[in-house]
Amino acid sequence: MEIIAIFLCIFLFFSTLLSHPLIKKHIKKHEHIAKPKLPPGSMGWPYIGETLQLYSQDPNIFFASKQKRYGEIFKTHILGCPCVMLGSPEAARFVLVTHAHLFKPTYPKSKEKLIGPSALFFHQGDYHTRIRKLVQTSLSPETIRKLIPDIETEVNSALESWVSGGKVVNAFQEMKKFSFNIGILSVFGNLEGNYRKQLKENYSIVEKGYNSFPTRIPGTAHSKALSARKRIREIISEIICKRKEQRLIEKDLLGHLLNYKDEKGQTLTDEQIADNVIGVLFAAQDTTASVLTWILKYLHDDQKLLEAIKAEQMAIYELNQGGKMTLTWGQTRNMPITYRVILESLRMASIISFTFREAVVDVVYKGYLIPKGWKVMPLFRNIHHDPEFYPAPHNFDPSRFEAAPKPNTFMPFGNGVHSCPGNELAKLNMLILIHHLVTKFRWEVVGYQSGIQYSPFPVPMHGLPARFWRN
Repeated sequence: MEIIAIFLCIFLFFSTLLSHPLIKKHIKKHEHIAKPKLPPGSMGWPYIGETLQLYSQDPNIFFASKQKRYGEIFKTHILGCPCVMLGSPEAARFVLVTHAHLFKPTYPKSKEKLIGPSALFFHQGDYHTRIRKLVQTSLSPETIRKLIPDIETEVNSALESWVSGGKVVNAFQEMKKFSFNIGILSVFGNLEGNYRKQLKENYSIVEKGYNSFPTRIPGTAHSKALSARKRIREIISEIICKRKEQRLIEKDLLGHLLNYKDEKGQTLTDEQIADNVIGVLFAAQDTTASVLTWILKYLHDDQKLLEAIKAEQMAIYELNQGGKMTLTWGQTRNMPITYRVILESLRMASIISFTFREAVVDVVYKGYLIPKGWKVMPLFRNIHHDPEFYPAPHNFDPSRFEAAPKPNTFMPFGNGVHSCPGNELAKLNMLILIHHLVTKFRWEVVGYQSGIQYSPFPVPMHGLPARFWRN
């Protein structure tokens, strides 16, 4: 009985001690240090989370209202995944640059299959570094400057098709065709016409199934996309075989991929090459097409700005004997007004509104826990439309780029090791197309309506129907 009484006294002593306010405060303080809290925010309904809220309204409103309520870091649950969203330049840099090794690129498995699991942007580490270097080399300024005559040919062909018969065209769809042709040019060089046609037809099917419900049921968009993806792989294999038979050493992306050997003499497999070719074509088409469509709209809406662009481009046009001479690399580097219009279009439209990463370990940022396995989304659009960095952010004002933006506040092509390696080619395409458009043609938007549609990238409503004429 004495032993029981002693234990009871000890128990009561420690119970009393632990209940003391100072002791409780000390324990809570250390618990807080050991277990950081999740960011503020709502997780919505079980499983579906806040997906319906996101897709039933303008995504800009969804993200902006969340940030206004919770601050620069908040949690939510969309597309079946718990997410942490980050709306400040510092947070974006933390995830994409300074601590990029803690966050891996992540895509739904269904989308990964359609592009190819060996594609550059599904990886990190040594493999990613090697492939990225090959892509960057094939799309470097030294390489793409040699493509200017071929790009001009594609531009003129596209513009002539738009004025044919005075018909109304869907500007976005036409820009997609143009962007795809430039993608083919950068990957394969001057590809044989039949191959180009086959790739375009099958890629169109893959594209339609990319955002469809992932099912293998025959006849569905996703099932058709998988079959078309297989055919693209076969077409690329044929092109690879021809290159190897003819022992062609080309400076295009396919050439760089075929000629690659690692330190052990290992080459890339045909599967790895095909996945990366499809990945580059995918990355090059819709994004560039979306920006070009917005540029058409912004210039159409601001005739004074359009006249300034025309004056700048006509000076170059006349210098080139009325367009008889090819644009030079130096001329494309000296189009300041046009270049600022492109930058402001990239900011305003923010085609890549956010990017997906996944925490590979538990991460603490500004005292908040980002659990391992959670998706992490730096919100580029929120940053690009923040009045702290861009006064009157909803006004189209290219003059704001007369001075360089603050670090990490302008990321239209992403940031860090996974930023878009084709950004210089994309901007070159835009400069060349604008040059030929404003010096030789005029256009009007037909049945103009304001508004944005997402497919999945933001484009003007109905793809901006327009009619084009020669000057």
